[in-house]
Amino acid sequence: MTAPQSPTAAARLRTLLAEPGILICPGVFDGYSLRLVEQMGYKTANITGAGLSESNLGWADVGIMGYAENVRASAALAAISTIPLSADGDTGYGNALNVYFTVQGFERAGIACLLIEDQVWPKRCGHMEGKQVISAEEHVEKIQAAAEARKDPNFVIKARTDATAIYGLDEAIRRLNLYAEAGADMLFADALRTAEDIATVARNVSKPLSVNMGFGIRQRSTTPLLSARQLEDMGVKAVSYPRMLTAAAIQGMKNALDIFGQSIREERVIERPDLLVPFDDLNDLMGLTQLEELQNTFTPIRREA
Repeated sequence: MTAPQSPTAAARLRTLLAEPGILICPGVFDGYSLRLVEQMGYKTANITGAGLSESNLGWADVGIMGYAENVRASAALAAISTIPLSADGDTGYGNALNVYFTVQGFERAGIACLLIEDQVWPKRCGHMEGKQVISAEEHVEKIQAAAEARKDPNFVIKARTDATAIYGLDEAIRRLNLYAEAGADMLFADALRTAEDIATVARNVSKPLSVNMGFGIRQRSTTPLLSARQLEDMGVKAVSYPRMLTAAAIQGMKNALDIFGQSIREERVIERPDLLVPFDDLNDLMGLTQLEELQNTFTPIRREA
């Protein structure tokens, strides 16, 4: 008898989306952030494209990172993840044909959901000025290609529009419903300006709505910061926090470097354990115990008599 197969990451994400309540999706960008999110008990996470570009390449999210770099980094995270991950596919890196192969690449990488946005390439972070969007009709073709490309029917296609800042809320809603008809499973209107805008979109779209909350970019963010409960009451199905952990990591490193610089200037050691994770905790987080157990299955420790 053939043993039953475990559900795919996409199937597990579909199950989470079918459950009542809002789905909380922290933004992860490296092994540290993913391990922490898992350790804290979150059921899923979104790989932030901006976080990948900034941490891996050292450049802002304005289309410097391409498909190969994105899918390679996403695959590495999916390989160690115990929770389903969503990835940021930017614009799909070309036309509908390119989107077709982009979706298949991320699906092979073990990703459960892929976002495809309707910006002109090179894209810009959603809360930056100067964005441009392609026609709704062209993006419909991209979403149709994305839906057709997936091998696993559970693989989730998330369609994003950046039209609000350019053409207004009504056009954003129109586009999202067109994308839903084309095969998108989730919808995302970026950079909505007010709580009422979020509620209006949630009421008027035909598929589950996802929103971003901009912790870490409040000075530039056009979207008000709302609690998950508030968003759930508005009809939002999923909320992502793409900038929270990247901003926290940078601030933590700045704090540590400031103290280190002070110790150099004063020619003394300044001990600040509150700023640093203990070495044993770091090893526990990164799976050292499991690695040692695995190693011992192949090369048992030989103790001297």
